[in-house]
Amino acid sequence: MAKAADDGNSRGVSAQKRSRGTPRSTAPRHSVRATRTAGQKMRSSLLDAASALFKAHGLNGTSITAIAGAADAFPSQVTYYFRTKEALFVEAACRDMLHIAARAEKAATRARTPEAFVGAVADSVIAADGLVLFVEALILTRQRPDLVPEIARTIERLHLEGARAYAGKIARHRWRTHHVPDVAARRFWTVALGIALEGHATGRSKAAMSAAAREALGDLAETRSAKDAAAPPLHLVSTSRPPIRADAERGAWQLRLAKLDY
Repeated sequence: MAKAADDGNSRGVSAQKRSRGTPRSTAPRHSVRATRTAGQKMRSSLLDAASALFKAHGLNGTSITAIAGAADAFPSQVTYYFRTKEALFVEAACRDMLHIAARAEKAATRARTPEAFVGAVADSVIAADGLVLFVEALILTRQRPDLVPEIARTIERLHLEGARAYAGKIARHRWRTHHVPDVAARRFWTVALGIALEGHATGRSKAAMSAAAREALGDLAETRSAKDAAAPPLHLVSTSRPPIRADAERGAWQLRLAKLDY
């Protein structure tokens, strides 16, 4: 009996050692998700507060303490999520720029001619308050190479979504385009950002900048004649990317924008 008792004790000790070797987390999974969600909400609140303050006072006129106060947060939370004020500035500007692009696409949904389409998109982008912040973010990265990846990703997204939107318009209205969608999108953003830089530096009005953008862009496409409209539509394929499926990618674009708020 003594031997049996010893064997039982040995098995108990072995079981305890095994349990100690593989500790289990006492935190329930739902609490981990709640913590992650709270972090996303705080990050979004800081971006919202920073965007408003940067637009009102600029980068140099806005402090980390002011951003934290506007977001009902602590200054340490700003540096925890974004490291520096400059990194927060660039991310806020990039997020705003993607929202500006989405609103411009929506503003042009009723355009029935290429001229109306270009005008609607140009007017919407140039009139946006966040455009100048993005231009300033572009300049800032000259001194901060660590912030370049955020800018590069945003520019690439602008080009991709612009090409998708333009390709959708061409397919829907069967316009005769002068440029493939990739080229048209890159041309638009090059002109829009260049005019914004020049215009804000020289104090031009938004109306004057929008008119200059329209003039510089010229005719990206033209409507087809009745004879051409009866012919099968041409499928435009970019030389650098696969064919752009406008309807299939619109939902993904909207989902990505929603995620920017977290």
